Amino acid sequence: MIWILPAAAGALLLLVRRAPRATAVATAAATLALAVWAAVARPTTSFPLVFTSGFAVDGLSAVMVVTVAAVALAVLVFATGELREARFYGLMLIFVGAMLATVTATELTVLLMGWEVMGAMSYALIGYWWRDGDRVTSAGVAFVTTRAGDLGLYVAAGAAFAAGATSGQVLGLAGLPELPQPWRDLVAGGIVVAALGKSAQLPFSFWLSRAMAGPSPVSALLHSATMVAAGAYLLLRVQPLLVATGWAGPLVAWAGGLTALLLGGVALAQRDLKQLLAASTCAQLGFMVMGSVAGGTAHLVAHAAVKSLLFLGAGAWLTALGTKDLSGLRGAGRRYPVVGASFAVGALALAGLPPLSLWVTKDSVLAAVHDPWLHTIGLAAGALSAAYAGRALVAVWRGSRSDGRPPETLSWAPLPVLAAGAAVLGVVGLPAVWAWWSGLLGEPGAARADAGSLALSGVLAAAAVLTALVRLPEPRVLTGWLGLEAAARAVVWRPLLALARGAAWFDDRVVDGAVEAVPRLGMAAARLARTPFEMGVDGVVRAVGVAAMGLGRLARRPQTGQAHTYLAQAAVGLIILAVAIALVR
Repeated sequence: MIWILPAAAGALLLLVRRAPRATAVATAAATLALAVWAAVARPTTSFPLVFTSGFAVDGLSAVMVVTVAAVALAVLVFATGELREARFYGLMLIFVGAMLATVTATELTVLLMGWEVMGAMSYALIGYWWRDGDRVTSAGVAFVTTRAGDLGLYVAAGAAFAAGATSGQVLGLAGLPELPQPWRDLVAGGIVVAALGKSAQLPFSFWLSRAMAGPSPVSALLHSATMVAAGAYLLLRVQPLLVATGWAGPLVAWAGGLTALLLGGVALAQRDLKQLLAASTCAQLGFMVMGSVAGGTAHLVAHAAVKSLLFLGAGAWLTALGTKDLSGLRGAGRRYPVVGASFAVGALALAGLPPLSLWVTKDSVLAAVHDPWLHTIGLAAGALSAAYAGRALVAVWRGSRSDGRPPETLSWAPLPVLAAGAAVLGVVGLPAVWAWWSGLLGEPGAARADAGSLALSGVLAAAAVLTALVRLPEPRVLTGWLGLEAAARAVVWRPLLALARGAAWFDDRVVDGAVEAVPRLGMAAARLARTPFEMGVDGVVRAVGVAAMGLGRLARRPQTGQAHTYLAQAAVGLIILAVAIALVR
């Protein structure tokens, strides 16, 4: 019911289209209540599908279902002030249901089903304003890019099946580390590609920029607790598999570290608030996959509260002021103090300033990073986080303004709640809480940030925030998201189109030409055969017809209708018969 309830309610809204806002908020509230119950009761279920499949709530999925449901409720409450169409709320609820199915699946096939539905709903939501061609194009780019990565999950499922999957045990996520070689490496490689694509890690990061074409509530949900978080969740879920391969764990950690660093630079160079937040999402997701499961999950939960808060704040100002450009948002925090204060808490948390949540969770991740080079990259990425968060904060609080629409107080109600979460979720770093947290996630004794590292990161963050007061250069390579989309078009998309055009030419000219040549040759052979032979054959046919017609005319002559004629004919016949018998004897 955790995922069936929102999915079914969403499908019903798409059909009935009545009272969408009330239905969506009530469904989200009920889903949150179910999620809290499930986190305590830890239910499991199994059923026969292709294999023995099922859903279960363990420590990691307990954290995820509560996080997803809570953020979804906050986002949908906010959305009631901006959007009224049943289609929007129906798609959002199905999207939430698919995410909940993904995080509770115990086996690859059902996980893949939730994963696919989530991707389809993201396409529909990013391109929600479908009459705008640019938005539809952005939705298509995001969808195709994530689909390219999603093929890895099919490879993983196929490799697990090829390894001898005769029951659900082999495709079960818990059993993947025991797969024989080379299938284990293929499964790990496929999962890594799919997860990096979904979480917009390098080289897939550019699709998240395109995802900003959707409504602000979509961005808030997609960038915080769903979709992009699904990739990070999957990598945390299969951490034993990554460790067992020997190569997948370091590969993921370095991909996350480089994404955190490079996309942090991209975020710092953005002038559009939503683009800044999008690039920062890529960077923060990079932190989640660098270290331990306990640290990555803590960062995921805190980041969900922070990022949903910041995106909703950006959406509130976009609705009220009609702009998302940093220069156009000057004084927005003063003009709308509820949004401004909440946004400030979220931005300071994103910056990693003490004592707010990401300050603790980021260092909890880095505490498990033992490679000194990777650890240094993490510290530099953390400083960049403070710089771009400070830039956003200064932009909205510097100056004053009196224009804009009146506030939507009801729809803005979730912002202070999310701000409270962004402020206090760092409590997980306290020794007693950390011991419980790491045990909950099946990683007792996981490395915890010490006082020295926390102090160092806090000082770096404070210094980096101050750079927001200085005008920094904005290299085109950073404002253009490292040219990743252009590179993907040049290296992958255009060659694929050229290959498709070549295949189409071969099909049209060679294959179709060969098929069309067969009847042409048949017709030519028929024409050749007709000249010498047809007259003779037709002559025989005509002769048979003429003879039959002649016999018919002869046979008609005795048919006079007179009895004596028939009697004479019978007599003649009998005489002929008698003569014939006499001759034979």
